[in-house]
Amino acid sequence: MSNLYRPANAADVLQWPFIGRFLRWRRGRLVLQGVLLLAAFLLVVDGLTGPQSAARNLATVAPWVHYRGLVVLVLLLAGNLFCMACPFALPRTLGKRFSRGRNFPRVLRNKWLAIASLFTLFLLYEWLDLWASPWLTAWLIIVYFVASFLLEVAFRESAFCKYVCPLGSFNFVYATSAPTQIAVKDAEICRHCVGHECVNGSYAGTPVIRLDDISGGGQVEVRHGPQGTPGCGTSLFAPQIRSNLDCTLCLDCVRACPHDNIGLMARRPGRELLQPGAWPQRLDVSLLVILLAAMGLTNAFGMVSPVYALQQSLAEALNLRSELIVLLLVFGVTSLLVPALLILLAAQLGRLLGGSRRKHNLRSTVAAFAPAFVPVGLGVWIAHYTFHLLIAPFSFIPVLQEFLGQDGDWARFGTSLDETLIGLVQLVAIAGGLVWSLLIAQRAATRMYRRNAVPGMLPWALLLLAIAFIAVWIFSQPMEMRGSILFS
Repeated sequence: MSNLYRPANAADVLQWPFIGRFLRWRRGRLVLQGVLLLAAFLLVVDGLTGPQSAARNLATVAPWVHYRGLVVLVLLLAGNLFCMACPFALPRTLGKRFSRGRNFPRVLRNKWLAIASLFTLFLLYEWLDLWASPWLTAWLIIVYFVASFLLEVAFRESAFCKYVCPLGSFNFVYATSAPTQIAVKDAEICRHCVGHECVNGSYAGTPVIRLDDISGGGQVEVRHGPQGTPGCGTSLFAPQIRSNLDCTLCLDCVRACPHDNIGLMARRPGRELLQPGAWPQRLDVSLLVILLAAMGLTNAFGMVSPVYALQQSLAEALNLRSELIVLLLVFGVTSLLVPALLILLAAQLGRLLGGSRRKHNLRSTVAAFAPAFVPVGLGVWIAHYTFHLLIAPFSFIPVLQEFLGQDGDWARFGTSLDETLIGLVQLVAIAGGLVWSLLIAQRAATRMYRRNAVPGMLPWALLLLAIAFIAVWIFSQPMEMRGSILFS
């Protein structure tokens, strides 16, 4: 039941005035979900019935400009708040009332589906020009609601959130850099807890009363009933949580715990990235983190003119007439194939240079260095998504005005921030992520290779530097239809 925190030194956000009380409130999450559900409804309505100009429709402006820019900043500064308020979980809750479902297939209980769904979303984004199509974006939102509902009816575990949802997988990975995490206050209380309500919940069809014999606290009455709280949807046992991976921050564990022994603890940002064993030592988890950083480069590369020249060259060389096939080749090679091969090469060279070929296998080596790709990857995504946000930070206001039948005040709210300032934000994000990543890689190399840490780290440092330099090059290019120049 080990945990990352010493409760005496950790501040519990749930004990803060106002915000803590709201988050602990039984209906707190429902209120947040209701707000975003209303927003999703407006996006669908405008996407299906409103003007099909991307710049004048809520369905394209809100998710592709504002949501993406805000989500990366919130993940860095506060944690996985968007999963906490996710409206797609509402039909999931409804689905549980119809069926308890069966166990999700064991062969799919990993992150391979998450990698596939992320790649598919980014591929469809480019192929279908989702950023430019309010109608398709509206249907994407509808598909999300339907998929969440169907999977929750079919399976007992929250399979959609944990294994399928690309937005959730993105949030899981970069919430590992956040300054907050679910943790228990006293592990001794958890050892004497019988029901483990944090993971099993306190809901029951008929009222049930149990007595827990808590050491030092006597007997504690525990009540289960129709007003009880469900347990963790992603099956995380609170005393064993060492990472924000798979945590939707729903706080059901907090509300279900009969001993008030779980909190949302403040921590040093990215503490788990430096903690050995905080993540499962699995290849699917490691590749999810690393390939997501590569997808950040590829997704940004899709915005600049060289990508079109590359697509044209491939189409002519291979005599291809299908844009989807060309995009699949470009994005499959740059997002999946080349990064995976480079990672395996770096692991093999690192083991050779670090003198630990017999002590550490490829899987454990990749797992040890995978956390180093979180900051630099997040830096790339921040540079990309905040670019869209800052190029039109208040554009949703005139779009909303027009949706409500008023004249949009574009002269006042349609202006962009200074391009030099935007470029500086991008450069700081990339450089800051690189420095942070190199520090994590250095710690991992020292832990694994000791006196040979420098040569053992070298292949990984070169990969991290390559990601940063490629990102700077991409953002220095004119952005097709959507951008400006990093340095002017």
